[in-house]
Amino acid sequence: MAATSKPVRGSNQLTPGKPPENPAEPFKKALAEATKAMANDPELAVSFSIDPPGMSKDSARLPQVSRRMTRDEVMLARGTADAFALRRRFHNAATHSRYAPQGEVAQALYEAMETARCEAMGARAMPGTAGNIDAKIAEDCRRKGYAQIKDKSDAPLAEAAGYLVRHLATGRPLPKGAENVMALWRGFLEGEAGESFEQITACLDDQKAFSRLTRKVIADLGYGDQLGDDPDLDDESDEGGEPETEDQAEEQSEPGGEKDDTSDESESADQTSEMEDMDTQSAEVSVEEDENAEVSEEVEAEDGQPPFDRPPPAHSEADPTYKVFTTQYDEEIAAEDLADPAELERLRAYLDQQLEPLKGAVSRLANRLQRRLQAQQNRSWHFDLEEGILDAGRLARVVANPTTPLSFKQESDTEFRDTVVTLLLDNSGSMRGRPISIAAICADVLARTLERCQVKCEILGFTTRAWKGGQSRERWLAEGRAPLPGRLNDLRHIVYKGADAPWRRARPNLGLMMKEGLLKENIDGEALEWAHRRMLGRPEQRRILMVISDGAPVDDSTLSVNPANFLEKHLRDVIAMIEKRRAVELIAIGIGHDVTRYYQRAVTITDVEQLAGAMTEQLASLFDTDGRKSRRGRAA
Repeated sequence: MAATSKPVRGSNQLTPGKPPENPAEPFKKALAEATKAMANDPELAVSFSIDPPGMSKDSARLPQVSRRMTRDEVMLARGTADAFALRRRFHNAATHSRYAPQGEVAQALYEAMETARCEAMGARAMPGTAGNIDAKIAEDCRRKGYAQIKDKSDAPLAEAAGYLVRHLATGRPLPKGAENVMALWRGFLEGEAGESFEQITACLDDQKAFSRLTRKVIADLGYGDQLGDDPDLDDESDEGGEPETEDQAEEQSEPGGEKDDTSDESESADQTSEMEDMDTQSAEVSVEEDENAEVSEEVEAEDGQPPFDRPPPAHSEADPTYKVFTTQYDEEIAAEDLADPAELERLRAYLDQQLEPLKGAVSRLANRLQRRLQAQQNRSWHFDLEEGILDAGRLARVVANPTTPLSFKQESDTEFRDTVVTLLLDNSGSMRGRPISIAAICADVLARTLERCQVKCEILGFTTRAWKGGQSRERWLAEGRAPLPGRLNDLRHIVYKGADAPWRRARPNLGLMMKEGLLKENIDGEALEWAHRRMLGRPEQRRILMVISDGAPVDDSTLSVNPANFLEKHLRDVIAMIEKRRAVELIAIGIGHDVTRYYQRAVTITDVEQLAGAMTEQLASLFDTDGRKSRRGRAA
């Protein structure tokens, strides 16, 4: 009789019917609880995701930790959690907003220095956080290539200022990449604002004083013109206290108002402030009595235009409530307009050089797709005809008797439906490097393949014109920082190849994706809606839209002043609209990002090298399905 083995106490042997526990789960739970405690916010919702980390009013999203729990994963998660918790604990949003400058460079300096202050405060109170945040900074620097930068013009000034604040406040050495960026700018920073930087350690505990000092640093560095009005000047002329001063500052910053005329009178500053407060209160009462009339009067007073007879059209067909602060600075532009022909050729040559080893594999996949597409074109022959092409099967009969009739054949007309395929490529900064290179070459080869099969192909890209808002945010700041402004960045939608343009003419355009500084942030919902509108205008019977992305919609400027799910909700609404209407067949490929939670027909790849195979297989499966349907229809 065979001996039976007994389970060992404490072993990893599975209980029948019970799935194995992820070894990373206990760590995640412990880190989530520690983050809440450190942030002094027990209601904070902490999650782990492959999407970019982020924090909103009531939630924090940390980097994913796999079952392997590598040291780099654990340290990055800890560092990100500590940074978010310290920001939540030591940062006051009202004070921060009150002293925030208006210009883009000034605002970047202001944000970086405030982040460094919060992290330095944490390092003083809880020394263990310093090492964790060092790991996070090191990973950020590695991803952005800061250690390889040799010219300070390539290094961000704001990051350097933040690193210097952290170094001066904690005395700790910085990670290699951060040290390099700080060293490139340190001479300039200390030369122009050395006295201000010397006072930083004395005011770390006082955010208000630190914000004032940061504004002084910005002015010392030569960006004083981007600071906007000094909120402290209003305190000197207002005896009503700080809250009324903030309201007064916001009212005075509104363009086109009537306050300037009042200030020109011979009244005192206190009387002016009281009149403005009374005007504001009466205006609010008027809004409550007759909201529509007051809105029209405000539009006429501020813009100098007649009131609207009807509300403006919605910015999104999928979600009429989706808000956009302004579309004035958005652009839809051809790739050849973003670089001169010589630069495009140079970038294209660089792309070909980088991906020479990959082109063979992609071409083989493309040839397989071509064979499958051509097989769906349902060619057939009519035999025993009086004229046409000589039928080789009847050759012996023709040789024996050249006058024999019915010895020819003709090919029937193709029953293949007219089709157009649009490839919509994510041009966000997270695609930088090998992902965008492979996406570009795959799009190139697929466009050639589809053209050989007489299938029209369009290649589009989407990104933003600037980091962190651009001109849209500048205008929002100048107009008084209205709450919940909606999308707050300048869109850039790029046409690399039109559907009717031949591939040989558009070939150099794909090199534009290699251009330094092109890839910024991604607002997927509006890009998807734009591509959908373009396809609806096409005459083809069948329209296929393939989206290639590596992350959820992310735009720091928009998400910082709107709900955390603002862009993601709009993306879901657009996808639902397209899939419900079925005028366009929608498929998606996620690179290291689970897109199956958004799209009904989608695939996620973990390695960018799999992109070519995923693209060809997804397209081929669509045509296979179409072919099977048409064959079943004829059989019926």
